[in-house]
Amino acid sequence: MEPSRQGQQSSRDPGALSAAPGSPHDGTAAVSGIPASIEADFRPPAWLRNRHLQSMLASTGARRGPIARRAAPLIAAQREMLLDCGGGVRLQCLHSSPGKRRGSPVVLLHGWEGSAESLYVLSLGQQLFERGCDVFRLNLRDHGDTHHLNRELFHSCLLSEVVAAMRALQAAIGGQPLRLVGFSLGGNFLLRVGAQARTADLDIARIIAVSPVLDPSDTLRALESGFAGYSRYFVRKWWRSLLKKQAAWPAHYDFAPLRRVRDLRRLTAELIRRFTAFRSLEEYLDGYSITGERLAELEVPTTLITSLDDPIIPAGGLERLARTPSLRIVVTRFGGHCGFLDRLTGPTWVERRILAELHAGDEPAALDPVLA
Repeated sequence: MEPSRQGQQSSRDPGALSAAPGSPHDGTAAVSGIPASIEADFRPPAWLRNRHLQSMLASTGARRGPIARRAAPLIAAQREMLLDCGGGVRLQCLHSSPGKRRGSPVVLLHGWEGSAESLYVLSLGQQLFERGCDVFRLNLRDHGDTHHLNRELFHSCLLSEVVAAMRALQAAIGGQPLRLVGFSLGGNFLLRVGAQARTADLDIARIIAVSPVLDPSDTLRALESGFAGYSRYFVRKWWRSLLKKQAAWPAHYDFAPLRRVRDLRRLTAELIRRFTAFRSLEEYLDGYSITGERLAELEVPTTLITSLDDPIIPAGGLERLARTPSLRIVVTRFGGHCGFLDRLTGPTWVERRILAELHAGDEPAALDPVLA
């Protein structure tokens, strides 16, 4: 969701990073003009290779029961933290501390209209908890049941309060280095946090971003031109959130004039016009893009994991990321959006990959080939 630019990849262009004939790997891809291998380790069975199936299974209610049961120890140990982010802003974080600490603290951040209770957050959080890590599940403003905490509406350019939340968390744990894992919009936020780590005086040991939003305008076009179920899904969840906000702040919000709006672009534009200082939808969308030079100052060791068949995040945006030695990109042929399931039960491939990355420190030799 960012303004149109000349020379952009189309919104559905998985071939933008195409396999090179005769490559010794499964394929090669060009990221910022650098030939590199496509991750070959993720090989789901043929019936699980559909990108829509992968994307839907990532958050389907059918998986909630087993994941919630496995995550029961994580949930039982959690305690609420209200992080002071300055200017009266508070963000909720759920902290689960294991009995015996054996790993570094990890912060998990969900995607748009997800929450600290999202399946992928609970599933990964439990596995980290089992390995002795303090797990911090952060809720963005107006996500989860936090609409009452802050009067102003959430939008994706509220980076300063996420940076402040990381600073508050770091202070709460005595200055220990943080390891950050984000999904979709959460991954986008954490990549932007990483680019500001030095100026914000944050000690971040590692960042992993799964299916992060790259160029928001591409994402908006993909949602508009692709499978209609995605757009309806997000609009439905967004309206549910807006009505919670209205109930929490009835003197400040009345969304009745917009209630019939079901078009994602129009709804975004109307809310931005009415409730923010942005001069246009394009200006707003540009504000949280990470293409161009937005990540040029990224010094934190970072892994970005995405798939060529993501129906929401077109892979062509990878070619427009700043070239920085700290950023490594893992690209899979399959996986959809935040899916990466190679079976229906148990940990997903991407969860196993994240655990390997986090516990390998900064030693790349122990990891599979990635895009540099």
